[in-house]
Amino acid sequence: MNRLTRITSILIQLQSKKVVTAKEIADRFEISLRTVYRDIKTLQEAGVPIGSENGIGYFIVDGYSLPPIMITEEEANALIVSEKLISNQGDKSLTKDFNSVLIKIKSVLRSHEKENVAKLESRITPSYKKDTFESNWLSLIQKSITNTIVLEIVYHSIYKDELTLREVEPLGVYYTDKAWIMIAHCKLRNETREFRLDRILKINSTLQIFDYQQDFSLLKYFSRFTESS
Repeated sequence: MNRLTRITSILIQLQSKKVVTAKEIADRFEISLRTVYRDIKTLQEAGVPIGSENGIGYFIVDGYSLPPIMITEEEANALIVSEKLISNQGDKSLTKDFNSVLIKIKSVLRSHEKENVAKLESRITPSYKKDTFESNWLSLIQKSITNTIVLEIVYHSIYKDELTLREVEPLGVYYTDKAWIMIAHCKLRNETREFRLDRILKINSTLQIFDYQQDFSLLKYFSRFTESS
């Protein structure tokens, strides 16, 4: 992430809460506290009214905001519920992407709306699944589906207990009660296969483009199993 993008993201983060600590900013962007102080100073010199309280954190002076988006309290609450569910689904990349967009949305809420959101965040939680299989590939796979880019994966087959290097053309993803599953055309086997994301040990985006299958849909895909049963 370049510095301009980071500084813009810090500004959005500052508007997502009443007070944001330097450590929160440093942890999110994996930078030093010294870098945080320098970035905050850059924003202040650019005219952004950022205040600070020793031992507490930074805040945006009331009256300053980015161009607002229209969002109701009910919509904000729905996002909080979604955040709790997503944080419990096992894929780290999806959690990271959703948290990023949620911070942007929180940044345009009014003060009392931020207070209400904070109340709800501490009062709602999904059921905790101790056996959820963790992965970190969903974000890249989604991008591959929309841009029809072939992926190269190292896959661990539990059934044969072997590692294979494969090129796949992602067609869709779905979530079971424990893990994310990618449906893809496997070039190695020359057929459509399912791959559990937690069993993908390594993944790379290639420069190859595959033909988008216009007639593929998850509804049609799963209906085949229903008809055969």
